[in-house]
Amino acid sequence: MAVRTALDLDDVIMARLDAYLALLAKWQARINLVAPKSLPEAWTRHVLDSAQLWPLLEGRDGPLLDLGSGAGFPGLVLAILGRPDVTLVEADRRKAAFLQEAARVTGTQVSIQACRIEALTPIRAGIITARALASLESLLHYAQPYADESTLYVFLKGARAEEELTTARKRWKMRVDKAPSLTDARGVVLRLEGVTNA
Repeated sequence: MAVRTALDLDDVIMARLDAYLALLAKWQARINLVAPKSLPEAWTRHVLDSAQLWPLLEGRDGPLLDLGSGAGFPGLVLAILGRPDVTLVEADRRKAAFLQEAARVTGTQVSIQACRIEALTPIRAGIITARALASLESLLHYAQPYADESTLYVFLKGARAEEELTTARKRWKMRVDKAPSLTDARGVVLRLEGVTNA
């Protein structure tokens, strides 16, 4: 399998990811977790898309806060791959229930907070991630109560990433590294550091 090769996964991790995707397909029939047309390509579209963040987190300590986790991408995938101290934040209680069940089925230790981002009990995150949640400016606004200047932000963005960066830079100072997405020719992974108000 191309995804297994790309991620260099062992049998245990593969089995956990297989169980996760099987559960996703089962729950998708009841609640809309992902775009239905993406299910046949879930390994690439969701797992690899999330897992491509793994090497960008190397050497970074501290809790990982995944905003608007939805079906668990990227936060739950990163936890399954071995990232410790992951908190998934999801306001939709049905999706949060799915995340609880996915964590149980895969044997993954994560904290799941079924609340709006603004209502989250304050924590200091070393890393903040998000995928398909909001504009970059909005993401930085949501993240600020849980971040400091040392926090690393890693966001999966689409074709409008440059436009979003231009808008965000009117309000925020930041160091930006961009990497092309492995799963979307128009997508980019933004790695932001030193984020402060402009």
